[in-house]
Amino acid sequence: MGKEKVTLTLDAENLAALRTLVGPRSLSAAVDAAVAERLARLEHLAAVDDWLAELEHDHGPIPAETLEWAAKLVDAWQKPKRRRQAG
Repeated sequence: MGKEKVTLTLDAENLAALRTLVGPRSLSAAVDAAVAERLARLEHLAAVDDWLAELEHDHGPIPAETLEWAAKLVDAWQKPKRRRQAG
């Protein structure tokens, strides 16, 4: 896969924390991995939306309670996982 150089504007605190964790040589790789992870999540959510539309088409409207339950699950997926403390 080809690479392309781009200019990004990032939050200074996030960038400093990332540099501290991965070092300057790994910065591009870390940002690329984060972009890939976010794309995978967005593609997954889009697939869920497509599946829900297919279910509605085939079986009629999805009850509001079911959609609310599913939204809570998706919200839980979106929350960052807490890092475990060493010790």
